[in-house]
Amino acid sequence: MRVLVLGAGYSGKAIGAAFKSQGAEVFGTTRSEAKMPALQALGITPLLFDGADLSDELGAVMGTATHLVQSIAPGRDGDPLFRPGLPAVADLMPALEWAAYLSTVGVYGDHKGGWVDEDTPCHPVSDRSVERVMAEDSWLAFGAEQDLPVAVLRLSGIYGPGRNAFRNLENGTARRLIKKDQVFNRIRVEDIAASSMFLAKRKTGGIFNITDQEPAPPQDVVSEAARLMGVEPPAETQFETADLSPMARSFYGENKRVSNHKIRDLGFEFRFPDYRISLEHLWTSQRF
Repeated sequence: MRVLVLGAGYSGKAIGAAFKSQGAEVFGTTRSEAKMPALQALGITPLLFDGADLSDELGAVMGTATHLVQSIAPGRDGDPLFRPGLPAVADLMPALEWAAYLSTVGVYGDHKGGWVDEDTPCHPVSDRSVERVMAEDSWLAFGAEQDLPVAVLRLSGIYGPGRNAFRNLENGTARRLIKKDQVFNRIRVEDIAASSMFLAKRKTGGIFNITDQEPAPPQDVVSEAARLMGVEPPAETQFETADLSPMARSFYGENKRVSNHKIRDLGFEFRFPDYRISLEHLWTSQRF
C-alpha cells in the first residue's frame, strides 16, 4: 500500500502510523514546515500542502497512491480536492483503490438526546457541519462514479494521549458544565486509526459512525478523570450562566446518542468502547 494522508494532524498522524506499522509506505501533508519532523519521527514522509495549491511533489505522490485518507476540513468552497480549477480527482489519483473521508457526527444535528445511526437523515445545524455534508456528498459521488470504495468516517469527540481530561485538569482548563440531559459520544484516536485500517484492508466503502458505545454527560468524564488522579474535580457550572465561546456553546446545541453498530456488525471491535475503560488505560499506562 502507498498511503496518502491529507491533513496529518492529530487523527491523521495516528492513522498514518497505523498504516506504517503494517508495512505501508505513508505520506502525510501539513501546512507547516515546523510540523514535518513529528511526521518523520513516525515514519511518515511529510509534504507541504496549504489546502489550495498542489506542488509537483504532492502531485507525484497522488499519482501513485493506492489509499487516501482525507482529513482536511472543508470551507465555504467545499472540499479542497473538489474545488473549481483543480484537475479531477480521478486524474490526480489514477492508482487509487480505496479512500476515506473523515467527517463528524455533527452532520446529524440535534436529536434531543435520541439515538441516531447511519440511516438517520442529516440535519446539520452549524455552518461547519453543513460544509461537511457537502464534502461527504462529493466523496460518495466520486466513489460511485469511479466504482471505488469510499468510506465516510463520522467521528465523535476525539481524544487520546496528549488530548484528554487529565491534561485539562492539570492545566486548569477542565470544567464541569451542567446542562440537563446533555450527552456526548467520544472516540479514542487509536480506534479511529484501527477502524480506518479495518475498512482499508477490506476495501470497504460506505458511511460509518466511528464512536464509543456510551454517550455520557461531559461532567461525568471530568469527574472520573479527577477520581483516577486523586484530585478534587472542578465545581459544577450551569451551562446557562457559563462564559463560553460561540463555538463551544454551539456544541451544546446538539444532543444525540450515536450508534456504532454498523462497523461492529462487520466484525470491528473497539479497543476503548467507553470513557471509563479509556481513562483507566490512559492513567495506568501514563500515556495521558
